[in-house]
Amino acid sequence: MGEMKKTSREVSLERAEVLKSRIDPYLEAKKEIPLGLDFQDEIKERQKKIKEYFNATDEEWNDWHWQISNRIHDAETLNQFIHLTDKQKADIDKVGEKFRWAISPYFLSVINPKGNHFENPIYLQSIPTGLELVEGIGEADPMGEEFTNPAPCITRRYPDRLVINATNVCGMYCRHCQRRRNIGEFDTAQPRENLQAAVDYIAANKEIRDVLVTGGDPLTLSDDTLDWLLTQLDNIPHLEFKRIGTRMPVTLPQRVTPELCDMLKKHHPLFINLQFNNPLEITEETKKACSMLADAGIPLGNQSVLLRGVNDDKFVMKRLNQGLLSCRVRPYYIFHAKGVVGTLHFRTSVDIGIEIMEHLRGYTSGLANPTFIINAPKGKGKTPMLPEYVISHGRDTITIRTWEGTIIEYPNKDANVKYE
Repeated sequence: MGEMKKTSREVSLERAEVLKSRIDPYLEAKKEIPLGLDFQDEIKERQKKIKEYFNATDEEWNDWHWQISNRIHDAETLNQFIHLTDKQKADIDKVGEKFRWAISPYFLSVINPKGNHFENPIYLQSIPTGLELVEGIGEADPMGEEFTNPAPCITRRYPDRLVINATNVCGMYCRHCQRRRNIGEFDTAQPRENLQAAVDYIAANKEIRDVLVTGGDPLTLSDDTLDWLLTQLDNIPHLEFKRIGTRMPVTLPQRVTPELCDMLKKHHPLFINLQFNNPLEITEETKKACSMLADAGIPLGNQSVLLRGVNDDKFVMKRLNQGLLSCRVRPYYIFHAKGVVGTLHFRTSVDIGIEIMEHLRGYTSGLANPTFIINAPKGKGKTPMLPEYVISHGRDTITIRTWEGTIIEYPNKDANVKYE
Protein backbone atom coordinates (compact mmCIF):
# COMPACT_ATOMS: atom_id res chain seq x y z
CA MET A 1 0.00 0.00 0.00
CA GLY A 2 1.15 3.51 -0.75
CA GLU A 3 2.09 5.97 1.93
CA MET A 4 -0.89 7.75 3.41
CA LYS A 5 -1.28 11.33 2.25
CA LYS A 6 -0.88 13.93 4.98
CA THR A 7 -3.94 15.88 5.97
CA SER A 8 -3.99 19.64 5.50
CA ARG A 9 -3.83 20.01 9.28
CA GLU A 10 -0.70 17.85 9.50
CA VAL A 11 0.96 19.90 6.74
CA SER A 12 -0.04 23.08 8.54
CA LEU A 13 1.44 21.88 11.84
CA GLU A 14 4.72 20.98 10.16
CA ARG A 15 4.85 24.42 8.57
CA ALA A 16 4.12 26.03 11.92
CA GLU A 17 7.14 24.23 13.41
CA VAL A 18 9.34 25.56 10.61
CA LEU A 19 8.08 29.10 11.26
CA LYS A 20 8.71 28.73 15.00
CA SER A 21 12.29 27.69 14.31
CA ARG A 22 12.83 30.84 12.24
CA ILE A 23 12.03 33.11 15.17
CA ASP A 24 14.01 31.17 17.79
CA PRO A 25 17.29 33.11 17.24
CA TYR A 26 15.50 36.41 17.83
CA LEU A 27 13.66 35.15 20.92
CA GLU A 28 16.99 34.09 22.39
CA ALA A 29 18.67 37.39 21.51
CA LYS A 30 15.69 39.37 22.82
CA LYS A 31 16.51 38.24 26.37
CA GLU A 32 19.62 40.46 26.19
CA ILE A 33 17.90 43.45 24.51
CA PRO A 34 15.85 45.18 27.20
CA LEU A 35 13.52 48.12 26.90
CA GLY A 36 13.95 51.08 29.19
CA LEU A 37 10.70 49.90 30.79
CA ASP A 38 12.60 46.88 32.12
CA PHE A 39 14.86 49.18 34.17
CA GLN A 40 12.27 51.62 35.44
CA ASP A 41 13.17 51.11 39.10
CA GLU A 42 16.84 51.84 38.40
CA ILE A 43 15.89 54.90 36.34
CA LYS A 44 13.76 56.21 39.20
CA GLU A 45 16.70 55.79 41.60
CA ARG A 46 18.97 57.74 39.28
CA GLN A 47 16.32 60.45 38.96
CA LYS A 48 16.19 60.70 42.75
CA LYS A 49 19.95 61.25 42.87
CA ILE A 50 19.81 63.93 40.15
CA LYS A 51 16.95 65.74 41.90
CA GLU A 52 18.91 65.73 45.16
CA TYR A 53 21.95 67.20 43.41
CA PHE A 54 19.90 70.04 41.93
CA ASN A 55 17.73 70.38 45.06
CA ALA A 56 14.72 69.95 42.78
CA THR A 57 11.16 69.05 43.70
CA ASP A 58 9.06 66.52 41.79
CA GLU A 59 7.08 69.44 40.42
CA GLU A 60 10.25 71.03 39.04
CA TRP A 61 11.46 67.72 37.60
CA ASN A 62 8.20 67.35 35.68
CA ASP A 63 8.39 70.93 34.34
CA TRP A 64 9.97 70.95 30.89
CA HIS A 65 11.25 74.48 31.40
CA TRP A 66 13.22 73.25 34.43
CA GLN A 67 14.60 70.36 32.39
CA ILE A 68 15.79 72.77 29.66
CA SER A 69 17.28 75.21 32.16
CA ASN A 70 19.19 72.48 33.99
CA ARG A 71 20.67 70.58 31.07
CA ILE A 72 24.11 69.22 31.94
CA HIS A 73 26.79 70.61 29.65
CA ASP A 74 30.13 70.24 31.41
CA ALA A 75 32.25 67.22 32.31
CA GLU A 76 32.60 68.10 35.99
CA THR A 77 28.85 68.07 36.61
CA LEU A 78 28.40 64.95 34.49
CA ASN A 79 31.06 63.23 36.60
CA GLN A 80 28.79 63.59 39.64
CA PHE A 81 26.49 60.99 38.08
CA ILE A 82 28.67 58.99 35.69
CA HIS A 83 32.26 58.18 36.59
CA LEU A 84 34.56 59.53 33.90
CA THR A 85 38.25 58.90 33.41
CA ASP A 86 40.58 61.88 33.14
CA LYS A 87 40.83 61.27 29.40
CA GLN A 88 37.06 61.13 28.99
CA LYS A 89 36.67 64.41 30.88
CA ALA A 90 39.40 66.03 28.81
CA ASP A 91 37.83 64.80 25.57
CA ILE A 92 34.39 66.08 26.61
CA ASP A 93 35.80 69.52 27.40
CA LYS A 94 37.82 69.63 24.18
CA VAL A 95 34.83 68.62 22.04
CA GLY A 96 32.70 71.19 23.85
CA GLU A 97 35.01 73.93 22.58
CA LYS A 98 34.09 72.99 19.00
CA PHE A 99 30.66 71.35 19.13
CA ARG A 100 27.96 72.20 21.61
CA TRP A 101 26.63 69.47 23.84
CA ALA A 102 23.95 69.24 26.52
CA ILE A 103 21.81 66.49 27.98
CA SER A 104 18.54 66.89 29.89
CA PRO A 105 18.43 65.61 33.48
CA TYR A 106 15.72 63.18 32.38
CA PHE A 107 17.77 61.64 29.55
CA LEU A 108 20.81 61.46 31.83
CA SER A 109 18.73 59.27 34.16
CA VAL A 110 18.28 56.75 31.34
CA ILE A 111 22.05 56.16 31.15
CA ASN A 112 23.27 53.23 33.24
CA PRO A 113 26.45 54.62 34.85
CA LYS A 114 27.95 51.15 35.29
CA GLY A 115 30.03 49.26 32.76
CA ASN A 116 31.80 50.50 29.64
CA HIS A 117 30.29 53.84 28.62
CA PHE A 118 31.32 53.24 25.02
CA GLU A 119 29.04 50.20 24.92
CA ASN A 120 26.06 52.20 26.21
CA PRO A 121 23.82 53.36 23.33
CA ILE A 122 22.32 56.24 25.34
CA TYR A 123 25.74 57.53 26.39
CA LEU A 124 27.04 57.36 22.81
CA GLN A 125 24.15 59.44 21.48
CA SER A 126 24.40 62.14 24.13
CA ILE A 127 27.94 62.49 25.54
CA PRO A 128 30.88 63.71 23.42
CA THR A 129 33.84 61.43 22.67
CA GLY A 130 37.25 62.21 21.27
CA LEU A 131 36.28 60.67 17.93
CA GLU A 132 34.29 63.83 17.16
CA LEU A 133 37.59 65.65 16.74
CA VAL A 134 39.02 63.40 14.02
CA GLU A 135 39.91 65.83 11.25
CA GLY A 136 39.89 65.60 7.49
CA ILE A 137 36.68 63.59 7.05
CA GLY A 138 33.06 64.64 6.76
CA GLU A 139 31.37 67.87 5.74
CA ALA A 140 29.60 70.55 7.73
CA ASP A 141 26.61 70.47 5.35
CA PRO A 142 26.59 67.23 3.31
CA MET A 143 22.92 67.81 2.46
CA GLY A 144 23.72 71.10 0.74
CA GLU A 145 20.99 72.90 2.71
CA GLU A 146 22.75 76.20 2.10
CA PHE A 147 21.79 75.83 -1.56
CA THR A 148 18.20 74.64 -1.00
CA ASN A 149 17.17 77.70 1.01
CA PRO A 150 14.89 79.89 -1.16
CA ALA A 151 13.52 81.89 1.80
CA PRO A 152 14.34 82.42 5.49
CA CYS A 153 14.09 79.23 7.59
CA ILE A 154 13.21 77.09 4.57
CA THR A 155 14.86 74.01 3.09
CA ARG A 156 13.30 72.85 -0.17
CA ARG A 157 14.41 69.61 -1.86
CA TYR A 158 11.16 68.35 -3.41
CA PRO A 159 8.45 69.68 -5.74
CA ASP A 160 5.47 69.72 -3.36
CA ARG A 161 6.86 69.94 0.19
CA LEU A 162 9.45 71.74 2.24
CA VAL A 163 10.96 72.20 5.70
CA ILE A 164 10.72 75.14 8.11
CA ASN A 165 13.73 75.22 10.47
CA ALA A 166 12.06 77.06 13.34
CA THR A 167 14.80 77.06 15.99
CA ASN A 168 18.31 75.83 16.81
CA VAL A 169 17.29 74.70 20.32
CA CYS A 170 17.00 71.03 21.36
CA GLY A 171 16.25 69.26 24.62
CA MET A 172 19.50 67.37 24.06
CA TYR A 173 22.18 67.89 21.43
CA CYS A 174 22.59 64.52 19.76
CA ARG A 175 26.16 63.58 18.90
CA HIS A 176 25.05 62.38 15.44
CA CYS A 177 23.14 65.59 14.60
CA GLN A 178 22.98 66.44 10.89
CA ARG A 179 22.60 70.18 11.61
CA ARG A 180 25.25 70.66 14.28
CA ARG A 181 26.63 73.55 12.22
CA ASN A 182 23.43 75.48 13.09
CA ILE A 183 23.43 74.83 16.82
CA GLY A 184 25.94 77.52 17.77
CA GLU A 185 26.74 78.49 21.34
CA PHE A 186 23.39 80.00 22.34
CA ASP A 187 19.73 78.94 22.20
CA THR A 188 18.08 80.92 19.42
CA ALA A 189 14.59 80.51 18.01
CA GLN A 190 13.90 82.07 14.63
CA PRO A 191 12.48 85.60 15.01
CA ARG A 192 8.81 86.03 14.15
CA GLU A 193 9.65 88.01 10.97
CA ASN A 194 11.70 85.09 9.59
CA LEU A 195 8.91 82.64 10.31
CA GLN A 196 6.44 85.00 8.66
CA ALA A 197 8.70 85.20 5.59
CA ALA A 198 8.67 81.41 5.41
CA VAL A 199 4.86 81.38 5.67
CA ASP A 200 4.66 84.03 2.93
CA TYR A 201 6.87 81.92 0.65
CA ILE A 202 4.61 78.90 1.13
CA ALA A 203 1.49 80.99 0.50
CA ALA A 204 3.00 82.31 -2.74
CA ASN A 205 3.90 78.83 -4.05
CA LYS A 206 0.65 76.96 -4.53
CA GLU A 207 2.29 73.64 -5.38
CA ILE A 208 3.37 73.24 -1.73
CA ARG A 209 0.93 70.90 -0.02
CA ASP A 210 2.99 69.58 2.92
CA VAL A 211 5.22 71.40 5.43
CA LEU A 212 7.55 69.82 7.98
CA VAL A 213 8.33 72.06 10.98
CA THR A 214 11.68 71.08 12.46
CA GLY A 215 14.86 72.71 13.80
CA GLY A 216 16.60 72.16 16.19
CA ASP A 217 13.47 70.91 17.87
CA PRO A 218 10.23 72.86 17.36
CA LEU A 219 8.76 71.55 20.62
CA THR A 220 11.27 73.77 22.43
CA LEU A 221 9.13 76.68 21.19
CA SER A 222 6.48 77.96 23.56
CA ASP A 223 2.92 76.74 23.09
CA ASP A 224 1.93 80.25 21.98
CA THR A 225 4.64 80.52 19.31
CA LEU A 226 3.96 77.05 17.95
CA ASP A 227 0.21 77.75 17.97
CA TRP A 228 0.81 80.99 16.04
CA LEU A 229 2.97 79.26 13.41
CA LEU A 230 0.57 76.35 12.91
CA THR A 231 -2.34 78.80 12.64
CA GLN A 232 -0.52 80.72 9.91
CA LEU A 233 -0.01 77.46 8.04
CA ASP A 234 -3.66 76.44 8.59
CA ASN A 235 -4.70 79.65 6.85
CA ILE A 236 -2.95 78.72 3.58
CA PRO A 237 -5.70 77.13 1.42
CA HIS A 238 -3.45 74.91 -0.71
CA LEU A 239 -1.55 73.44 2.26
CA GLU A 240 -3.09 70.02 2.90
CA PHE A 241 -1.35 68.95 6.10
CA LYS A 242 1.52 69.72 8.47
CA ARG A 243 4.23 67.68 10.15
CA ILE A 244 6.41 68.26 13.20
CA GLY A 245 9.79 66.56 13.58
CA THR A 246 10.84 66.26 17.22
CA ARG A 247 12.95 64.24 19.67
CA MET A 248 11.51 65.94 22.76
CA PRO A 249 9.13 63.06 23.61
CA VAL A 250 12.24 60.83 23.66
CA THR A 251 14.89 63.00 25.34
CA LEU A 252 12.65 65.33 27.38
CA PRO A 253 9.15 63.80 27.56
CA GLN A 254 8.04 66.31 30.20
CA ARG A 255 7.45 68.67 27.26
CA VAL A 256 4.30 66.76 26.33
CA THR A 257 1.71 68.39 28.54
CA PRO A 258 -2.11 68.43 28.46
CA GLU A 259 -1.89 72.09 27.39
CA LEU A 260 0.39 71.25 24.45
CA CYS A 261 -1.88 68.41 23.34
CA ASP A 262 -4.99 70.59 23.56
CA MET A 263 -3.28 73.20 21.41
CA LEU A 264 -2.07 70.68 18.81
CA LYS A 265 -5.59 69.24 18.52
CA LYS A 266 -6.70 72.48 16.90
CA HIS A 267 -4.38 72.04 13.93
CA HIS A 268 -5.35 68.77 12.28
CA PRO A 269 -4.40 67.27 9.92
CA LEU A 270 -1.11 67.14 11.81
CA PHE A 271 1.50 64.38 11.95
CA ILE A 272 4.47 64.04 14.30
CA ASN A 273 7.66 62.13 13.51
CA LEU A 274 9.88 61.11 16.41
CA GLN A 275 13.40 59.70 16.63
CA PHE A 276 13.80 56.67 18.88
CA ASN A 277 17.09 54.91 18.14
CA ASN A 278 17.38 52.20 20.79
CA PRO A 279 14.94 50.10 22.86
CA LEU A 280 16.34 51.59 26.10
CA GLU A 281 14.69 54.88 25.14
CA ILE A 282 11.25 53.31 25.62
CA THR A 283 10.51 54.20 29.25
CA GLU A 284 7.38 54.92 31.28
CA GLU A 285 7.85 58.62 30.55
CA THR A 286 8.32 58.32 26.80
CA LYS A 287 5.48 55.83 26.49
CA LYS A 288 3.17 58.21 28.37
CA ALA A 289 4.21 61.14 26.14
CA CYS A 290 3.46 59.12 23.00
CA SER A 291 0.08 58.03 24.37
CA MET A 292 -0.88 61.63 25.14
CA LEU A 293 -0.02 62.73 21.59
CA ALA A 294 -1.83 59.75 20.08
CA ASP A 295 -4.89 60.46 22.26
CA ALA A 296 -4.85 63.97 20.77
CA GLY A 297 -5.48 62.31 17.40
CA ILE A 298 -1.94 62.80 16.08
CA PRO A 299 -0.48 59.93 14.01
CA LEU A 300 3.05 59.21 15.23
CA GLY A 301 5.91 57.94 13.09
CA ASN A 302 9.51 57.11 13.94
CA GLN A 303 12.61 57.99 11.97
CA SER A 304 15.58 56.08 13.36
CA VAL A 305 19.13 56.85 12.35
CA LEU A 306 21.29 53.78 11.79
CA LEU A 307 24.13 54.33 14.25
CA ARG A 308 27.19 52.20 14.89
CA GLY A 309 27.13 50.91 18.47
CA VAL A 310 23.56 52.09 19.02
CA ASN A 311 21.26 50.06 16.76
CA ASP A 312 23.39 48.49 14.00
CA ASP A 313 22.05 45.04 14.80
CA LYS A 314 19.09 43.28 13.20
CA PHE A 315 17.69 42.07 16.52
CA VAL A 316 18.09 45.43 18.29
CA MET A 317 16.26 47.21 15.48
CA LYS A 318 13.51 44.61 15.49
CA ARG A 319 13.08 44.94 19.25
CA LEU A 320 12.92 48.73 18.90
CA ASN A 321 10.30 48.66 16.15
CA GLN A 322 8.11 46.15 17.94
CA GLY A 323 8.36 48.19 21.15
CA LEU A 324 7.39 51.36 19.30
CA LEU A 325 4.19 49.80 18.01
CA SER A 326 3.24 49.09 21.62
CA CYS A 327 3.70 52.83 22.21
CA ARG A 328 1.38 53.61 19.25
CA VAL A 329 4.29 54.78 17.11
CA ARG A 330 4.67 53.49 13.54
CA PRO A 331 8.25 52.87 12.34
CA TYR A 332 8.60 55.06 9.24
CA TYR A 333 12.23 55.43 8.15
CA ILE A 334 15.67 54.12 9.02
CA PHE A 335 18.19 56.69 7.78
CA HIS A 336 21.73 55.81 6.90
CA ALA A 337 23.87 58.23 8.93
CA LYS A 338 25.00 61.27 6.95
CA GLY A 339 28.64 62.22 6.46
CA VAL A 340 28.57 65.16 8.88
CA VAL A 341 31.90 66.31 10.26
CA GLY A 342 32.44 64.99 13.78
CA THR A 343 29.95 62.13 13.40
CA LEU A 344 31.71 59.72 11.05
CA HIS A 345 32.39 57.21 13.85
CA PHE A 346 28.66 56.46 13.86
CA ARG A 347 28.57 55.39 10.23
CA THR A 348 27.94 51.80 9.25
CA SER A 349 28.14 50.26 5.83
CA VAL A 350 24.97 50.36 3.76
CA ASP A 351 25.09 46.56 3.87
CA ILE A 352 24.24 46.61 7.59
CA GLY A 353 21.02 48.47 6.88
CA ILE A 354 20.11 46.07 4.09
CA GLU A 355 20.73 43.10 6.39
CA ILE A 356 18.45 44.64 9.02
CA MET A 357 15.67 45.12 6.47
CA GLU A 358 16.04 41.55 5.23
CA HIS A 359 15.52 40.35 8.78
CA LEU A 360 12.44 42.50 9.33
CA ARG A 361 10.49 41.66 6.19
CA GLY A 362 8.45 38.51 6.84
CA TYR A 363 9.97 38.00 10.28
CA THR A 364 7.70 40.59 11.91
CA SER A 365 4.57 42.62 11.21
CA GLY A 366 4.58 44.85 8.17
CA LEU A 367 3.74 47.69 10.55
CA ALA A 368 7.20 47.17 12.09
CA ASN A 369 8.94 47.49 8.70
CA PRO A 370 10.22 51.01 8.02
CA THR A 371 11.91 52.05 4.77
CA PHE A 372 15.72 52.11 4.74
CA ILE A 373 16.81 55.43 3.28
CA ILE A 374 19.99 57.02 1.98
CA ASN A 375 19.90 60.80 1.83
CA ALA A 376 21.63 61.50 -1.45
CA PRO A 377 24.37 64.14 -1.04
CA LYS A 378 23.89 67.83 -1.84
CA GLY A 379 20.14 67.92 -1.41
CA LYS A 380 19.31 65.24 -3.97
CA GLY A 381 16.69 63.76 -1.66
CA LYS A 382 15.78 60.51 0.01
CA THR A 383 16.60 57.33 -1.89
CA PRO A 384 15.11 54.05 -0.64
CA MET A 385 17.36 51.01 -0.76
CA LEU A 386 15.09 49.08 -3.12
CA PRO A 387 16.03 47.26 -6.33
CA GLU A 388 14.70 49.97 -8.64
CA TYR A 389 17.02 52.55 -7.03
CA VAL A 390 20.20 50.47 -6.65
CA ILE A 391 22.15 50.28 -9.92
CA SER A 392 25.22 48.45 -8.64
CA HIS A 393 26.39 47.23 -5.28
CA GLY A 394 30.12 46.98 -4.66
CA ARG A 395 32.17 46.20 -1.58
CA ASP A 396 33.19 49.82 -0.94
CA THR A 397 30.65 51.82 -2.95
CA ILE A 398 27.04 51.57 -4.03
CA THR A 399 25.61 53.28 -7.11
CA ILE A 400 22.10 54.65 -6.68
CA ARG A 401 19.52 56.44 -8.78
CA THR A 402 17.66 59.27 -7.06
CA TRP A 403 13.98 60.04 -7.53
CA GLU A 404 15.01 62.57 -10.22
CA GLY A 405 17.10 59.99 -12.05
CA THR A 406 20.48 61.37 -10.97
CA ILE A 407 23.16 58.67 -10.71
CA ILE A 408 25.31 58.90 -7.58
CA GLU A 409 28.14 56.84 -6.12
CA TYR A 410 27.77 56.49 -2.36
CA PRO A 411 30.25 55.02 0.16
CA ASN A 412 29.52 51.57 1.55
CA LYS A 413 32.04 51.42 4.38
CA ASP A 414 31.93 50.90 8.12
CA ALA A 415 33.62 53.58 10.24
CA ASN A 416 35.93 50.90 11.72
CA VAL A 417 37.18 53.05 14.60
CA LYS A 418 37.60 52.34 18.30
CA TYR A 419 36.51 54.38 21.30
CA GLU A 420 39.25 55.11 23.82
